[in-house]
Amino acid sequence: MELAVVLAVIGLIIGAVAIGKDVQRNAEYTKIKNKFIDQWEQAYNQYYQRTGVVVGDSQTAPRIMVNGTAYVAAAGSPTSGGDMAALVAAGSEPVPVCSRNPETGTMRSDSPFTANVNDLRAYMTRAGIRMPPGRAEGQEDLYVYTDTNGSPQEIQVCFQWNRPTTPEGSGNVMVISGLTPDLARMLDQMIDGKPDAQEGRFRLRGIANGTPNGPGVEWSANNSFGRGAGAPTATGAGNTRDEEQVITLTAIYKMNQ
Repeated sequence: MELAVVLAVIGLIIGAVAIGKDVQRNAEYTKIKNKFIDQWEQAYNQYYQRTGVVVGDSQTAPRIMVNGTAYVAAAGSPTSGGDMAALVAAGSEPVPVCSRNPETGTMRSDSPFTANVNDLRAYMTRAGIRMPPGRAEGQEDLYVYTDTNGSPQEIQVCFQWNRPTTPEGSGNVMVISGLTPDLARMLDQMIDGKPDAQEGRFRLRGIANGTPNGPGVEWSANNSFGRGAGAPTATGAGNTRDEEQVITLTAIYKMNQ
């Protein structure tokens, strides 16, 4: 009898610890949304309010494009406007505005960063805008957290302009790399009200356009896949190894300006 009681108590303790870990993770993900993603959106909007242009655009000849100063219209074409899908070929858009080069393959360009030129931190500092605390001083564009296997993961934020017809959405966007599938879904749920990788302001980078006004698709991986996994899917079964680092995705968050 006493042994049964002891085992029951041990079971309750183990269950409470497991639930506590989930609660702690949800709290951390909510913190990422409130203290990092939202604050970067606010910093972007404050930059627009103070300078009259989006990050990296020309104040004397605005293009209404992130890093618009790098866009030079063809002879006889408007500075910006007209049929931009035809005027700007895929792959020739202005490079993203970052504070450092991103991890290879996670964004449109692997090496967009030029110090004090195409430099997100420099733009914000010159405009007197306080950035989110991020990972550390000088690393405000980064945020570190642990995945469900206990491995460290790093989020990076950049901004870029997407040409019309870009599958994940056109216009000025925040690019957020380093999201585990469960974190990406939770952020999508919090921002758009449903975890749909194809619709809304928060989408999966590189997602293909679906049927107009039809149901979207799930995020293209899950936490059973580790980094380097080939062809992960939303409902597929990965190795489910707790010694692996969980696979990460890149999201596109459409800005209002």
